[in-house]
Amino acid sequence: QVQLVESGGGLVQAGGSLRLSCAASGSIFSIAGMGWYRQAPGKERELVAGISRGGSTNYADSVKGRFTISRDNAKNTVYLQMNSLKPEDTAVYYCNAEALATYSSYYRDYWGQGTQVTVSS
Repeated sequence: QVQLVESGGGLVQAGGSLRLSCAASGSIFSIAGMGWYRQAPGKERELVAGISRGGSTNYADSVKGRFTISRDNAKNTVYLQMNSLKPEDTAVYYCNAEALATYSSYYRDYWGQGTQVTVSS
């Protein structure tokens, strides 16, 4: 099995910052892309930011210039630094990894359980 565990969510005032972390563990042979998604009440899950194994990044337009994604391949960990938070950033944030398990022959998506981020106005 491959597990993703997020941490770092919480309640913050508008304009504040939070840093999310997501550590992958278990029967991992290799991880390709990693990313963060979010889902607000009544809305579909959306991509916030993604990062390739080589460090190439992409961001949703709504978070460009405010959020920064990074990863530590040696630790199988991805981070999301969120600055200048807005109330509209309030959502459950999910970690995603495209991983090859030791018992598999193909990459598949794995998800964390999610961490709540609430930004008060």
